[in-house]
Amino acid sequence: MKKNQDNIMQLMQQVGVAWNDENLLWQALTHSSYVYESGSAAHTNNQRLEFLGDAVLELLVSGYLYSSYPECAEGELTKLRAAIVCEPSLAKVARQLNLGYCLRMGKGEERSGGRERPSILADSFEALLGAVYLDQGLEKTRMFALKFLAPVINDVLEGRVDRDYKTELQEMLQKKSPEPISYVILNEEGPDHQKLFTAGVVYCGIIIGQGTGRSKKEAEQQAAKIALLELPSNGEINLRVRSHLHTGARRRPMQKCKR
Repeated sequence: MKKNQDNIMQLMQQVGVAWNDENLLWQALTHSSYVYESGSAAHTNNQRLEFLGDAVLELLVSGYLYSSYPECAEGELTKLRAAIVCEPSLAKVARQLNLGYCLRMGKGEERSGGRERPSILADSFEALLGAVYLDQGLEKTRMFALKFLAPVINDVLEGRVDRDYKTELQEMLQKKSPEPISYVILNEEGPDHQKLFTAGVVYCGIIIGQGTGRSKKEAEQQAAKIALLELPSNGEINLRVRSHLHTGARRRPMQKCKR
C-alpha cells in the first residue's frame, strides 16, 4: 500500500496540479474491479471520468493540430488525430506517468496483469484528463495534456506509431464508395471489471469483420484489422454476407455497395 501511495505522490508532482478536490483524483485512479471486489457504494470507479476525458482529449488534440498544421487537409488532420488518441499511444503516455501502479485495482485484475494492460492504461489516462478538466478547467488541462502527449505527437509525425486499422479501413473503402462505416458491439462477456467485447465493423448494411478485445476500442481495432485482411486485394467491394446485424435474418449470397 505504501508503494502505491508513493507512486500517487509522484504522479501528483508530475501532473503539477494543486487539486481543489482530490476526490476527483482518487476517482480517476479507481478501476471498476476495485469497486466490484470491495462491494462498497462509497467508491466510484473512473468510467464516467474516462467518458469525459475522451471527449476533452479529442477537442484538445483537434485544436492543436488545426492551429499547428494549417497546410493539412481535413482528411490528413483526422488521420493524425486518430494516431495520437489511439489506445497504444495513450497507453504509452500512461506508462510514462507510471499510472498503472497508481490505480486502486481489484486483486483478481491485478493478478491477471491489469496494471500493464494497454486498454486499462489508456482508459485511466483519459479518466485522469477528465478529472483535471473538472478541477482545473480547459486551459490547464490543455497544458497538462500537450506536455505528456508531445513525444507521442512527435512519433506520429515521424511515422513511428502502431497501425490504426480503423483509419486504414475507412480510407480504403471511401476510395470506392461514399457508404459510411460504423461499428457495433455484438457481445459483452464477463463481469464489469473484466469485460471481453466483440465488435463488428458495418459497411453497406453488413458486418465485414469481427474482433474481440478487453475494451470497446481494442475490439473495434481488431474488427477493422480482420476486415482489411479479408477484403479482396483488388479493391472490389463485392462482399459475401457472413454475419447479419439482425438476429435470425436470412443470409443473402452477395451484396454490392453503391458506387
